[in-house]
Amino acid sequence: MPYNRLGSSGLQVSQFSFGSWVTFGDQVDTGIAKEQLQVAADAGVNFFDNAEVYAGGRSEEIMGEAIRELGWKRHEYVISTKLFWGINGDMVNMQNTLNRKYLMQAIDGSLERLGLDFVDLVYAHRPDPNTPIEETVYAFSDMIEQGKALYWGTSEWSADEIRAAWEIADRRNLRKPVMEQPQYNLLHRNKVEDEFARLYGDIGLGLTTWSPLASGVLTGKYLEGVPEGSRATRKGHGDIVTVAKENEDRVRELVRMAEELDVSTGQLALAWVAANPHVSTVILGASSVAQLEENLGALTALERLTPELKKQLDDLFA
Repeated sequence: MPYNRLGSSGLQVSQFSFGSWVTFGDQVDTGIAKEQLQVAADAGVNFFDNAEVYAGGRSEEIMGEAIRELGWKRHEYVISTKLFWGINGDMVNMQNTLNRKYLMQAIDGSLERLGLDFVDLVYAHRPDPNTPIEETVYAFSDMIEQGKALYWGTSEWSADEIRAAWEIADRRNLRKPVMEQPQYNLLHRNKVEDEFARLYGDIGLGLTTWSPLASGVLTGKYLEGVPEGSRATRKGHGDIVTVAKENEDRVRELVRMAEELDVSTGQLALAWVAANPHVSTVILGASSVAQLEENLGALTALERLTPELKKQLDDLFA
């Protein structure tokens, strides 16, 4: 497993990581989570992604329970959480915000559910137009000063918002954001490749990308309809079928290219994301151990992905 620096920080994260979005607390219980975490660790994965809002906090509890039962030592893994949405119903100051009150209480709640003294990474899960960015920067910087997190960053922020936060931290001698967690895949490229282009060199931004398979569309599994039990059958994910139909011809060509490389379609799509030098780690999701093992096979596809093939994919999904 290759390891990359997380942006300009000294922290090294595995090329592929494992996240709990959608699965933990819904499709995955503590027993399966233990198996998945160990399979990932055995493959060299050292970064495990989570968020307060996943399964209303249950995802953090499951990951924390699994890690304790596995007996992992704290220095052996990197773990994250993300804060913004809140899990305390519709209480004012406790949802859809990055104000100081919410953030300082939310990090304590996440640590309690995870059973940890600190997380390695904490993210502002979305931007908050109603809270001054300076207030948010101070709160995240204080989390780090208090030893509750080691690094902080953002998720689905714009380039201007990230730069504003970084410049406030720079002027005030506060802890700067070092990473962003955007969606990035063959169908969703603009933010990573165009909007953020200046940030990699200017502020040393690192990326921990999510949805590398576009909710399964890039595996080719929707080419012949909607498989039973797939994400497209679940509430809130109906647009997956529309996206699959719109990109049917391109995905069929992706299938053909994968067959020529003797890798799966999904593995080739994952390898394409990992081949971007600005991507520190690609977050994998899986509802089963077999699916995780399949996705980790993308390391083989990455080795076989030549610059010429990558350009073909770039052009195909331009």
